[in-house]
Amino acid sequence: MADAQGGTIEVDPAVLADSNQECYEATVFKTVSLSSSINSYVVENGRRYGTYFGVDKNPLPIDELEQDRLDMHHDILLQLLDGELYEAPIKNPQRIMDVGTGTGIWAIDVADKFPEAEVIGVDLSPIQPQWVPPKCKFEVDDAEQEWPYPSNTFDFVHARNIVQGISDWPKLMSEVFRCTKPGGYVEFAELGATGYCDDDSMSDDNAIKVYFETITYAMTKIGRPPATGEFLVWNLENAGFVDIVEDTKKQPIGPWPKDPKLKNIGAMVMLNTEVAFHSYGMAAFTRILGMSTEEASRLCDAAFAAARNKNNHIYNLFHIVYARKPERI
Repeated sequence: MADAQGGTIEVDPAVLADSNQECYEATVFKTVSLSSSINSYVVENGRRYGTYFGVDKNPLPIDELEQDRLDMHHDILLQLLDGELYEAPIKNPQRIMDVGTGTGIWAIDVADKFPEAEVIGVDLSPIQPQWVPPKCKFEVDDAEQEWPYPSNTFDFVHARNIVQGISDWPKLMSEVFRCTKPGGYVEFAELGATGYCDDDSMSDDNAIKVYFETITYAMTKIGRPPATGEFLVWNLENAGFVDIVEDTKKQPIGPWPKDPKLKNIGAMVMLNTEVAFHSYGMAAFTRILGMSTEEASRLCDAAFAAARNKNNHIYNLFHIVYARKPERI
């Protein structure tokens, strides 16, 4: 498949050496397991899922294994953004909202960055820590319902990787627009579910490609397709936001890039996918597509094996879109 956009990612010559060797261990990287055990409070497919707003509200698990994965992926995304928590040009914000805060790690980091600002993280499940910065707090709520805040409350509204839990984007965007202050900013960031490569190393039957196509089919079937930059731009435009800026980063899956920064990111992504492929796939494949647990697990395992294969030079895209609420409406 052709390059998605921008410059190509050059493959490390050490990775290209000896194409008969599939494992990174013999070349540039040695993998380690993210965890040696799963959480004991199992309810489905060996994972624990939140049910406060309905078992199908968010198809991702909320157990400790998933919380560790989310925190690790936060570090990956920080590296993709050169250490920045966001791209919107915010200055001296007083109130910040983080929609779909997960473990709360982004909200905590931004509260440390702006200690005078009030930071609110909202999620479907109470999996956030108790020890947080003084002006940071967490609430359990459904962002697709009416928000319990006055209009024009927040200087900055942030949301990252929430698309799998959103069915009513117009409702969500209308609440985001209502609660953002005039002149305030909103930023949505979503990881895409399409595999790309720049050197034709991804065949049509590549397990990562098959996984992405299958997860896209499943989530589209329930009205929650993976996001693209165009999708986010369209929703922000229709909500009434202006000065929309779209950016895209390449996230390599595996430590195959020559560039040291991307190699490190790719190594962390490869480790992350050991859990991530199952986290995103198991409920979607079994509940929506009717696969058996064994069949769904094989599909996830095959994708992880492909991520570990140094002959696959695959990446997906991280879409960041930010916009401003007009001063006058």
